[in-house]
Amino acid sequence: MTGRRRWMAVAALIAGALMTEGGMTMSEAAPPAPTPENEVYLDLKGGRVVILLRPDLAPKTVAQFKTLCKQGFYDGTPFHRVIDGFMAQGGDPTGTGMGGSKLPNVPAEFTNKAHFLRGTVGMARAADPNSGNSQFFIMFAPAPSLDGQYTIFGQVIKGMEYVDQIKRGDGPNGMVKDPDRIIRCRLATDVKD
Repeated sequence: MTGRRRWMAVAALIAGALMTEGGMTMSEAAPPAPTPENEVYLDLKGGRVVILLRPDLAPKTVAQFKTLCKQGFYDGTPFHRVIDGFMAQGGDPTGTGMGGSKLPNVPAEFTNKAHFLRGTVGMARAADPNSGNSQFFIMFAPAPSLDGQYTIFGQVIKGMEYVDQIKRGDGPNGMVKDPDRIIRCRLATDVKD
C-alpha cells in the first residue's frame, strides 16, 4: 500500500471510529441521561412534551428556566412567534416578543458541542447576546445558521408531534394571531400526574 493510500485508509478508520450511531462525532457532547431533575413537562393543547435540559451546555440558562418553571411563570403564556419549517417561540407573557420575567438576564452560553437540530430548545434574545431572559424557542427543523449565535439549553425527547401542531404565524416575522398557549410547564420532579 502506498503512503497516500495508507493515510486515506487510516483517516477513514479514524473517521469511522469517531462517528456514533446517530452521526454525532465524539467532539459533540452527548446529552446526559434523562433524570427527573433535568426533565421539563411542557403541556400543550395536543399533549405533553418532554424536554431534557442540558446543564452540561448552559448551566446558567437551565437554572433560570428551572426557576421560572417552579414559579409557574410559563403557564398560560403564548407561542407568539411561530414560523413553519423553522421554530416556535414562546415564554413572553405579553405575547409581543418584547416581554420577559422579572429575573435578571442570563449571559450567552454558546457551544460547539451541540447544534440546532429538530427539537432543539434555545434561548431567545435581543441583539445583545447576553439578553436571554424567559423567551425560548423549539426548532421544527435544523438551522445551522443559529449555531454559536444562540444558547442551546434543551432537547425535546418526547412529544415532538405536539410541538408540530402549534399554530403557525403569518408573514416573515411569524407573529401569531390568537396563538396557542402553554397550559403548564413544570419540572418532572414537581408533577404528580
